[in-house]
Order: sequence, then structure tokens, then C-alpha cells
Amino acid sequence: MTLQGGITETDIANYLANTPSFFERHAELMASIQLTSPHGQRTVSLQQRQMEMLREKIKGLEGKIMEMIRHGQENAAIADRLHRFTHALLMAAKPAALPEVLVASLQHEFMIPQAALRLWGADAAFAALPFAQGASDDIRAFADSLGAPYCGLNSGFEPVGWLAQPASVMSVALVPLRGGPAGAAVGLLVLGSPDPTRYSAEMGTEFLSRIGEVASAGLARLLPPA
Repeated sequence: MTLQGGITETDIANYLANTPSFFERHAELMASIQLTSPHGQRTVSLQQRQMEMLREKIKGLEGKIMEMIRHGQENAAIADRLHRFTHALLMAAKPAALPEVLVASLQHEFMIPQAALRLWGADAAFAALPFAQGASDDIRAFADSLGAPYCGLNSGFEPVGWLAQPASVMSVALVPLRGGPAGAAVGLLVLGSPDPTRYSAEMGTEFLSRIGEVASAGLARLLPPA
């Protein structure tokens, strides 16, 4: 807006911003200028308006700090769960018990309703055990083709049948287990939930990838010697 004499509101704003001593010389203006408060129709002084703006800014900063603290606490909790999961794998005395320990610890630490795995690259000494059974050639090829864990609605995937209660599974995560030549898949971890939004196609898979890496490393004891 242009005022009398060709002076604009921008000119006035720039002058006041670059001349802070103006309000020192005219301190009475701080109390005499009346503005409309954003909190109702009452009028407040310029000083009061500045204090309200400062309070709002502080409140916003407090909200951001609390959000950062909450995220930090959540990350610490996830790190603790991952540590306990890894520790359980390392402490498993018998290699043949590793799949059961892995699944039980994963379900407990990360509150996963159902989980199961299959290994088709296991050493011949474990070939008769349940975890080495029941993976078709199609599933093996599918697991090998996964560049990242698959997450989405249960569309009748064969691995869902490995779970204890497949009929209740609405969403699923399929995590390849790698350890073969050139990182080929040697197994597949399946996580199932009755909640259709638990494993959605839009969710990030980085953490599931880390779970897959830890699981693959732990299960390496079941693979044939290189």
C-alpha cells in the first residue's frame, strides 16, 4: 500500500527493521499502539502482541522438542529390541533350534502376531527338520527376485500357509534370507497380522531389511560350509 508522499508500507517496515533505535527514542509508542488480538476481538498494546507472538513461537518450539524426544525414545526402544533379538540368536546353543528361537524372539520383541520361516539352502544334516520343508520352486524364485522385503495385503501367498493360523492373516511381510553365492536367497521369513494396515505397500522396508540381514547372519550356521 502506498501512503502519502509516495512512501509505502514496505518503506516504513524496512526503516523500522533497520533502525531499532527508533523505539528507544519513542518508547511510549510501544504501549500506545493498539492492535487486534488474534485471540478474540480485544485490543492489545504492541508490547502485549509481541509477547503473545513470542509465547506462540515458544509453544511451537516446545512441541517440536517433545516430538524429537518422543522419536528418540522410540528409536532407543527399537534399538533395545533389536539388540535382544540379536542376543537371542547368538545365545542359541544348538543350530537346529535357531529357526524356532528366531521366530519366537521376533514375535516377542516386535509384537508380531504370527511368523514363520523356511530355509531351502540348509545343510543336509538339517534337511529333515520342519523349517527345511515346503518351499516350492516358485517361492524360491520369488524370494530370490526380491530386492527389498515385500509388504502388502494377503493375496493368498503360499508362505502364509506356513503360519499357524493363515486364515486370520490380512497383511503380510515377506523378507528374503540371503547367504548363497552372490547373495542368493536361501530362505524366506514371513510375518503375518490380522490388521490389514500393519504391513502396507506404502510402508518403509529399511528396518525389515535389517531384520532380514540379522536373521540371515544368525541362520548361517545352518548352511553348508562354503
